[in-house]
Amino acid sequence: MSSEQKEAFSEAKQRCQDGAPTQFEHIIASNGAPSLPRWSTKSRKLQCSSSPLGLLLECAPVRILLLTILLVSPAAAQSWTIDTSVMEGSRWNSNLRAVSATHARDPERHPAPVIWASGSDSRLLRSNDGGKHYTRQLVNSGRALDLRGIQAFNEKLAYVMSSGPGKMSRIYKTHSGGFAWKLQFSGSRPQFFLDALVCISEKECFALSDPVDGRFVLISTTDGEHWKELPGDTMPPALPDESAFAASGSCLAIYDNREIYFVTGHGAARVFHSPDLGRTWTVTATPIAKGNPSWGAFSIARLGSILVVVGGDYNDDAGPERTAAYSLDQGATWNLAAVPPGGFRSAVAFLDRNTLLTVGTGGEDVSTDQGAHWTRTGDFDLNAIAVLDGTAWAVGPNATIARWSDHSR
Repeated sequence: MSSEQKEAFSEAKQRCQDGAPTQFEHIIASNGAPSLPRWSTKSRKLQCSSSPLGLLLECAPVRILLLTILLVSPAAAQSWTIDTSVMEGSRWNSNLRAVSATHARDPERHPAPVIWASGSDSRLLRSNDGGKHYTRQLVNSGRALDLRGIQAFNEKLAYVMSSGPGKMSRIYKTHSGGFAWKLQFSGSRPQFFLDALVCISEKECFALSDPVDGRFVLISTTDGEHWKELPGDTMPPALPDESAFAASGSCLAIYDNREIYFVTGHGAARVFHSPDLGRTWTVTATPIAKGNPSWGAFSIARLGSILVVVGGDYNDDAGPERTAAYSLDQGATWNLAAVPPGGFRSAVAFLDRNTLLTVGTGGEDVSTDQGAHWTRTGDFDLNAIAVLDGTAWAVGPNATIARWSDHSR
């Protein structure tokens, strides 16, 4: 039993001894699921068992309560909660596509998480108090940018990436908490299109572009200032119509500060892997949906030897076919989820060693068995996820920011 279930059982036992429950009142959890019942009592002393089974047999009025406690799905206590403070009292809006969660520069004085989010119309949000209040900012007061990648290191330092053809693909950096931004990189070729940005440290970062001249392109910085294109001679050629998706900033990932992964869509649904920060590469096909411009793998996450990929058809929010796959051998072989998410999903992340979260424009899901089976947790419209110390934040259209809550803990 969970801690909440144990507490409720102890209270039920005491109620049985002091006065059996005769009337139940139900409350509703944040995700719409029924919570544990409450009751009123009449004084009547009873000799009650110390086990749930004994109570079920000896104290009939308690049976409904204990069955509710013992049989309720753990997922019913888990949900996303929308933070409405972002939109209150303002018409400020953005389709948020990326989110980053980090610590403050002085975590002892400022222990609350720092949350950054970016999206359409050059707009960003930053919270220094774990999401209680947000500061609204613009990266570029001129031409509107589609900010689909963000990597933050504290309340002052962050990189942000815009997506678009050629010069619209850019990387900016701030040392002032977003009040001033310096342009560090801008694409020069029409085919160049940035999809995602990841960082190992404050000075070492990587960004992925769609294929140029038949191969995907990675650019990197090792000093936090200057960006250059990595040699592409060891990069496997892209297949016809193969590209990456800039939907959540998570089609590109780094594991253990040395292994690079990225996933693709449209003409293929493959996983590219470099064990040495882009010097050498291999590529593996996945069973995720492919073959149409809106189909493919959108996000990848790794923990230990486990890799999980999600995606599907972004034009079909509710279509669950071939939306999630997992590997238990570091990507050598792939399996479709036996029970997939409820539709297209654009981002996936490990909440902890036992829990995976996925979000998309058609809803959210959780898996506790390495991505083999998924349980629906909500119906919000979300794009991207960030995890910090066992807490998760997700972002979506209309400047939506949500926080993951586990009421069973």
